[in-house]
Amino acid sequence: MDLKEKMKVIESVSDGGSTFEVLEFDNLDGASDPAMAMALYFAKQSGLRSRIVRVKLNNSSVKTEAGALYYSKGNLVSDAKMGGVGGFFKKGISGALTSESLVKPSYKGTGEIYLEPSFKHYYIMELKNETIIIDKGVFYCCSDSLELKAVSQKNVSSAILGGDGIFQLRVSGTGVLILELSVPKNEIVEYELNGSEELKVDGDFSFARTASVNFSVTKSQKSLFKSAMSGEGFLNTYSGTGKVWLAPTSSIYREFGYGFMPGNSGMDNNEID
Repeated sequence: MDLKEKMKVIESVSDGGSTFEVLEFDNLDGASDPAMAMALYFAKQSGLRSRIVRVKLNNSSVKTEAGALYYSKGNLVSDAKMGGVGGFFKKGISGALTSESLVKPSYKGTGEIYLEPSFKHYYIMELKNETIIIDKGVFYCCSDSLELKAVSQKNVSSAILGGDGIFQLRVSGTGVLILELSVPKNEIVEYELNGSEELKVDGDFSFARTASVNFSVTKSQKSLFKSAMSGEGFLNTYSGTGKVWLAPTSSIYREFGYGFMPGNSGMDNNEID
C-alpha cells in the first residue's frame, strides 16, 4: 500500500501558485512490542493523530522553518541565502531571541515538499495585504510572497514581564501562513478589538495579533499592593483596533506534558537555546 493511501487531506488552501495541505494519518500500524502497541491503541482511542504538511508547487515558491523539510519530489531548488555579513549578525541575534531559526529556506519550482510529521496541530491563516505579529516558535511555513522580519517589543515591561521575549516575528503581505501549535483549530479563540476596549490576559497563551493592536503589560489593579492581593499580578494587555488570537487550552496541554506552548516552546520563558 502506498503511504499516501494511509493519509487524508483535512485542510487545503491555495495562494494562486502553491497549494498548502494538512494531511492526517488514519492509523499508525508500526507497533513492534506490547508497550508500543498499547500506546498506539490509546492514542487512536483518544483521537491523537499524526499529521504532515504537504505543499504542492506549480512554478512557485514557499518559505519554511529551517529543518522542517522531510522529503520532496519534482523539479525544485532550495535557496537559503543569508545576505551580507551585517545582515547575518543582525538576523542571528534576533533569531536567537525569538526562538526562530537564522535562515528561512525557500523552495522554488514545480513539485511537492513534505514537512516533518508531528502530533501537533497546524493553523492556516490567509493574509490579504496585512501585517500580523506572531509569537516566538510558532512559524512553520508560508508563501514566499510574505515578508518575515523580527521586531522588538515597544517597551521594557512587555519584553521582561510578557513572557514573549524581546523579539517576535512580523509577517506582512498577501499569502498563506501556517503556524504550528499545541491546540486544535476548534479550541482557538479570535477576538476583534474595536479601539475602545482592552483585552487582558493572565498568561502568555496569545500567539498572534494584527500589527495595529498594541501590546503592553499592566497591573491587574491600580496599585502593586492591590495587584498582589488579588493574586493576578500583571496582565498581558491588548488595545487598539484589530484581532488577537488566543489558545486558552494550551496551559492544559502543558500540564499534561505534551509538546509546544505558544509563547513558551516547551521551555521556561527565560531560557534561550
